[in-house]
Amino acid sequence: MRTLIFLLQKEFRQIFRDKTILRLIIAMPIIQLLVMPLAADYEIKNINISIVDHDRSAFSQKLVSKIVASGYFKLADYGNSFEEGFRLMEKNKADLVLEIPADFEKQIIRENTQKLFVAVNAINGTKAMVGSTYLGNIISDFNQNLRTEILPPSKTSNSPQIEIVSSNWFNRFLNYPVFMVPGILVILVSMVGAFMCALNIVKEKEVGTIEQINVTPIRKHHFILGKLIPFWIIGMFVFSIGLFLVSRVVYGIVPEGSILVLYSFLSIYLLAVLGLGLIISTYSNTQQQAMSLAFFFMMIFVLMGGLFTSVDSMPEWSQWIARLNPVTYFIEVMRMVIMKGSGFNEIKNHMIIITGFAIFFNTWAIINYKKTS
Repeated sequence: MRTLIFLLQKEFRQIFRDKTILRLIIAMPIIQLLVMPLAADYEIKNINISIVDHDRSAFSQKLVSKIVASGYFKLADYGNSFEEGFRLMEKNKADLVLEIPADFEKQIIRENTQKLFVAVNAINGTKAMVGSTYLGNIISDFNQNLRTEILPPSKTSNSPQIEIVSSNWFNRFLNYPVFMVPGILVILVSMVGAFMCALNIVKEKEVGTIEQINVTPIRKHHFILGKLIPFWIIGMFVFSIGLFLVSRVVYGIVPEGSILVLYSFLSIYLLAVLGLGLIISTYSNTQQQAMSLAFFFMMIFVLMGGLFTSVDSMPEWSQWIARLNPVTYFIEVMRMVIMKGSGFNEIKNHMIIITGFAIFFNTWAIINYKKTS
């Protein structure tokens, strides 16, 4: 035990000696947590639309006003020619072209029916799908309002109507940062743990101090614990800053569930992530190698962890990869506890799996660390 205490003193002195790294550890997560939830927003707005109005009637003006007032669309052009609108789409200045026919108002009043033509720039598939859906909903709502205006009260009152009342659970106002902040906080804690822990041992290899440690009677598990515990404490500190300072103060996010549940899972999760960093450091001889390996794994963790894309919507083969990703489980737990108020009983399977990751990674790191070069 005395050996471990001396190792921890040495590690903390080494960490606090580098003021630049220390500032990065504290400042980087705060800045990223402030910026990323606002930038990484899948609620698509400012969709450029070119409207070709051949009718120029009161009804067409109402439709145009309704589209622009929705807040999702930005009027790129209001002209009389579809060719002009299509040229704007070719120049990437318009995402959609809506063509209103010349007899738009007349046909609606006389025939009670009319057609609109919508051309969509589908290079960006997500933007095309969401934009056309938004526009379809606005036109449908506009159509319902016209029916109320045109048809006499006797017909509208007798016609069957279905009213849909929706209730959004766990994120009542569909506030996107509430969904994104917990996931981004997981990524930031993972990056601090994996990168810093991986670079720590490799730096000692480059400087040569690790050879001095190798000739001492320090056991391998003491050495690994000495490297792991300081960054485990730093990871807990970074998480606390993100959860209580940035999330609560800036975004107003208050966990619905128990803080004890979050920190219990975090304590085991950090062991798994730090174990991965230790494995990377035992295989790397330079900091450049360690950074490249850590970046490779973190890219996979981020892209296939369910932060931006739901794991359930992925192909089956990629779902298996996501289930071998420890980040996936922590992102799910964060959203379950913070948004739904889940307790230990709901996350027990996640806890068992992440404990398995922690044991596996750290055992591998201990076995792979060699005291002789």
